[in-house]
Amino acid sequence: MKQSTDYSPEEQKQINAAFNDLLHSSYQKIDEKEQALIKKAYEVALNAHDGQRRKSGEPYIFHPISVAKIVAQDIGLGATSIASALLHDTVEDTSLTHDDIQEMFGEKISRIVRGLTKIKQLKPDKDLSLQAENFRKMILTLNEDVRVILIKIADRLHNMQTMDSMPKHKQEKIASETLYIYAPLAHKLGLYNIKSQLEDLGLKYTEPEIYHEIESKIEESKEEQELYIEKFKNIIKSSLIKEGLNFEIIGRFKSIFSIYRKMRTKKVSFEEVYDKFAIRIIYKSDKANEKFLAWKIYSIVTDHFKPNPSRLRDWISHPKSTGYEALHTTVMGPEKKWVEVQIRSERMNEIAEKGYAAHYKYKHGSNEEIGIEGWLNKLKDLLENQDDNAVDFIEDFKLNLFAKEIFVLTPDGDIISLPKNATPIDFAFNIHTEVGMHCRGAIVNGKLVQLNYRLRSGDVVKIITSPTQKPRRNWLDFVVTGRAKSKIKAYLKQEQNMIIEEGKEILQRKLKQLKIKYNENTINNLVNFFNLKTSKDLFYNVGAGIIDNKMLKNFATARSNVLFDFLKKKLRRKPSNFQVTKDDVTLNYDTIVFGPDEQQLDYKLANCCNPIPGDEIFGFTTINEGIKVHKKSCPNALSLHSNYAYRILSARWIDSTKHDFIVHLKITGFDRPGMAKDITRLISDDEQLNMKNINLKEQGGIFEGNIALYIKNTDHLKQVIKDLKNIDGVEKVIRVEKF
Repeated sequence: MKQSTDYSPEEQKQINAAFNDLLHSSYQKIDEKEQALIKKAYEVALNAHDGQRRKSGEPYIFHPISVAKIVAQDIGLGATSIASALLHDTVEDTSLTHDDIQEMFGEKISRIVRGLTKIKQLKPDKDLSLQAENFRKMILTLNEDVRVILIKIADRLHNMQTMDSMPKHKQEKIASETLYIYAPLAHKLGLYNIKSQLEDLGLKYTEPEIYHEIESKIEESKEEQELYIEKFKNIIKSSLIKEGLNFEIIGRFKSIFSIYRKMRTKKVSFEEVYDKFAIRIIYKSDKANEKFLAWKIYSIVTDHFKPNPSRLRDWISHPKSTGYEALHTTVMGPEKKWVEVQIRSERMNEIAEKGYAAHYKYKHGSNEEIGIEGWLNKLKDLLENQDDNAVDFIEDFKLNLFAKEIFVLTPDGDIISLPKNATPIDFAFNIHTEVGMHCRGAIVNGKLVQLNYRLRSGDVVKIITSPTQKPRRNWLDFVVTGRAKSKIKAYLKQEQNMIIEEGKEILQRKLKQLKIKYNENTINNLVNFFNLKTSKDLFYNVGAGIIDNKMLKNFATARSNVLFDFLKKKLRRKPSNFQVTKDDVTLNYDTIVFGPDEQQLDYKLANCCNPIPGDEIFGFTTINEGIKVHKKSCPNALSLHSNYAYRILSARWIDSTKHDFIVHLKITGFDRPGMAKDITRLISDDEQLNMKNINLKEQGGIFEGNIALYIKNTDHLKQVIKDLKNIDGVEKVIRVEKF
């Protein structure tokens, strides 16, 4: 092995000792072939970093050895990861290339080193979007290989442990990034020891005064607390031995950061934090008896000390999504002090200490590759929103990182783990994407609940689906899981594009009916009239039914009134034969009614006389084209009345806002996309009725609405109510005196 002339003999000795310690203290079993791989990576790294030193002045090679040691011992990964950790800075800081690494170590290690090289430190910029975009890039490397992130966490931990020689502004920046990103990541990956170290070190450099104050107070009270822990242990030890249990009792102080967090959130002093330490009981057991023995130990502890029932946490029956298993309780210990007691088997303790590596060691043996694949599958939900903008991505990701878990049940008794505050929609998407997409309602513990209902542990949830139900935009206001959010957003984006295209077609048709030309000028006028930003907003609002027939008629009226005022001024200066056509102006009389009952029927305006609103008119029933409306002064009027009197219908223009009487309807049912559009379409288009107002409110998937209609007779009212009830999702329609 090459010995650098730049290092002193003592440094050479320390480097060799550090590497030998790494080689012989790995969590995983390392065979001879794997040892050879690690030695080769060490030699390459040693040569590549030859002569390089850190800010502290020590040889740079100590850093990759230390990172590899954290990877091997604290995270518990195998030879592939250890070798990658040793090589992680070679491409960025030396003359080696990725091609060199691939040629020497193969595709797998090359891919990991490449991923580590791609991750750049967040730039020292206060712009959140820039920070978020960098963070997003780093997180998305999970799609390549989760070992990239695990080694990066180890790299960050060692950097945090050796920051004393850095300038203060760099310390604060790196520590802030650590608390913001790396500590939550370590928590989500089940690396609780590393997470605690990162949090404590982060606090040390962001709030040094607070950190050192808590540290000194812990040190001052350490002897007293150790005596207390010993007293607690002695009370229960004999009872545990009597039951033939093989166990170890450990007392430990909680981390400085966790004490600081309690002081801050509860607004109390150090002395007022009642659970500054915890007792951990670790027992030997085979897998079959683990749960039984855990509850047996719990029973012995609570025989001696009164438990706080609200502080019982059973993560043995329902492990955390990280794989963490334990039984936690808080009891009133000696001197009436609350003490947290954690009960774990040796296997559970190993998983708690090593997280990812131990979890998959017990599940798949020592096969790291199978474990990697399994862990990637568990993390996929966290990456569902990768098409979002960076700020949304980071907020959703951190929300899922920090979320506490609840456990709910399917009607068949299957247990589903969800974040706290999850809703039936989150549950539905967890079951299957199609169940979520068509979720119409939910029954929780036998009762119908709203879709924004916050589920609680123990709830039994049954989802009601409908093939016509589609995701709603307001679902995004209350769903919490990344999976639900991403699926809803993807659907809404697709639906929005469809609605825009449909709205464009509808608008062309409606404008044609209103005798308004469809052109760029008209579109711009409509955008301004409805206070919108773009033509796409206009098309979407028309397609979604937000801009309805009446609103478009109001636009036509406003447009025509402007034209009419303009034309009246022109008429004063024009000869008496100057003609104003219906293409130039539309008066307030915008609806035609027929017969003695003044019914609204489909009709066409006759081309022979071109009647306009306000003209005296009549209807003529043709054989092929339905009702044609003529002016009474039409040249053909006399012939039609003489020869076809039985086809003549009395008709008149009316102001659609002044119908004969108003009826108030209250309507309720299950909400769904297009509900408002279907209701207004039936009333306006199918029934040819005018509405005074309509008000629909939705909450949790159930809607209530008030509709005021202009109705001519009770027979028609009965038909309208019947037709409304036939709309999918409408449950009840009743007439009321007033709202």
